[in-house]
Amino acid sequence: MYNEDPYIWMENLNDVRVISFIERENNRFRKYIGELPKKLEDRIKKYMFIPTIIKMKISDRGYFYLTKEKSFKIFLLKNGERKRLIDSSSLGENIIITDFYIDDSGRYLAYKYSYSGSDKGFVNILDLDSGEIIYKFNEDLYGFTWISGEKFYYIKFYREKPTPEGVRPPACRVFLMEDGVKKLVFGENLETNKFIYLKKSYHSSKVFATVKYGWISSKVYGGDIDDPSEWNEIYGGDFIVYPIEYIKDRYYLLSYEGGGLGKIISIDGEVKPIVEEWIYPLRDATIFDEKIIANYLINASSSLIKFNLDGTFEEKISLSELSTIRIIDAKRNEILLRLESFTIPYKIYSLDKSGLKLIDGIELSENFMVEERWIKSKDNIDIHVFIVRKKGVSLRKIVIHGYGGFNVSLTPRYRPLSIPFLMDGGVFVIANIRGGGEFGEKWHRAGIRERKQNVFNDFISVLEYFKKLGSKIVAIGRSNGGLLVGAVLTQRPDLLDGAVIGYPVLDMLRYHKLYIGRAWIPEYGDPNDPEDYKFLRKYSPYHNVRNIRYPPILIYTGLGDDRVHPAHALKFVARLKDINAPVFLRIETHSGHSGAVPDIKVKEYAD
Repeated sequence: MYNEDPYIWMENLNDVRVISFIERENNRFRKYIGELPKKLEDRIKKYMFIPTIIKMKISDRGYFYLTKEKSFKIFLLKNGERKRLIDSSSLGENIIITDFYIDDSGRYLAYKYSYSGSDKGFVNILDLDSGEIIYKFNEDLYGFTWISGEKFYYIKFYREKPTPEGVRPPACRVFLMEDGVKKLVFGENLETNKFIYLKKSYHSSKVFATVKYGWISSKVYGGDIDDPSEWNEIYGGDFIVYPIEYIKDRYYLLSYEGGGLGKIISIDGEVKPIVEEWIYPLRDATIFDEKIIANYLINASSSLIKFNLDGTFEEKISLSELSTIRIIDAKRNEILLRLESFTIPYKIYSLDKSGLKLIDGIELSENFMVEERWIKSKDNIDIHVFIVRKKGVSLRKIVIHGYGGFNVSLTPRYRPLSIPFLMDGGVFVIANIRGGGEFGEKWHRAGIRERKQNVFNDFISVLEYFKKLGSKIVAIGRSNGGLLVGAVLTQRPDLLDGAVIGYPVLDMLRYHKLYIGRAWIPEYGDPNDPEDYKFLRKYSPYHNVRNIRYPPILIYTGLGDDRVHPAHALKFVARLKDINAPVFLRIETHSGHSGAVPDIKVKEYAD
């Protein structure tokens, strides 16, 4: 272990030494793997290029939706007919469409796109009546919320520069655009690391502005959509709270105060409990047709329950078991649901007064067995895992995936990369460890800051469990999951037969100085605080490389990643090479944290 930072120069990606290092390591990796990836590319394409609906929105004109296949496309679905509106391939090379927004009438379409997976994006607003682009923004914008006609709000994310009033980044502000003139209308003087999200009511003229501090607390503001000067605080505190709706003169909110599992409250001068906490976490809720639709996680799988507005149970909405369901849009009389699982890339359902109907979807013919098990962690906490494999396949060769942070839940999802591995007799395991949101806010908070070691202990316990069964194990993690695998690699390399670490956070003493890393201080802690420094230093993978035997390691990242600096990967590889560890580095020049065009992702996955 060491305290100095001999590779700090690698944080300058324009340094000729860094450029040389990247080229040298990429060449070394390519020479090592040879032609092997090409044998996998076509198999991965088969599952990756399935046209998949990512997002769908309701409008008076029809359903607008974004698909990912060989490129990214936006369509309008009306009366069973599909019309293509935007294709990312027409916007330029290495372009991905990351999001879109549509006004209620379906006339104005705002679509956000980026180069090479960068988080920094561009936004065009298209008038679908005239076919003309009426606005072009070269800024970090999101949350477009229409008031009427060409009058709308949007949120600007200050990534690198301070806000107009001088607050240092990262920070957010809400602007009003009217007649081509923009005006700051909400969020002035909010501190660094305060993020804003807008939500429009479809049962009233209200709008909500949620102000979050990291992933641990929030406040909800609201008022008439036409008058942001009167948006006042509705509810909030040292816990997470989200707006649901304003209906029948009451605000409905989803609050994680108390036990942290989530409850629905209403406010009309006084706070009234509507749906109390259950034993399972409530992840989302909406209101349509004067009914509450609550989306619960039961052992990391989604379950929908309908309540009356007074909280009376009405029914469970039956959909596929062991799946992930998201409420992707909600209007007064209709909501859209998106379902996916290990073998279902997507299914889109509409729920209205007449019931549930399938709008579109795909399900693979491949048949895998999904098993759930519980494994004891170091402190006797039960850890839930999914085990996916073909029927009759033993637990001989296993890839174990984990994340453990930022309240992210690892639920049954479609992962194209895993399908060829499963078809060849591999086993894919998902570990629902602390730090995630699978079992509520307490589960999340049990894996943050000084309690981060709980996350690693949970994952280590899962590795030990399968190791005792005689399994060969490769651990895989991306982003915060890369931190997980990096920490476990440096603490218990004996449990791993291989490690794959992608777009990772690995230098915990300087993460806050690189790109938007400061935004993660509520989750990880502040390296500038002496007490936080101690626990960060204790597990920081970059600072805990020892001269011992490590399993084969592949670390991969992209130069387009402007969220997690590639230096995390570069510096860690350099330290491992110092002790002659069997480590390889793969750097993609046209990918980032938000992804890449599908052709590039196929090559990355194949490697």
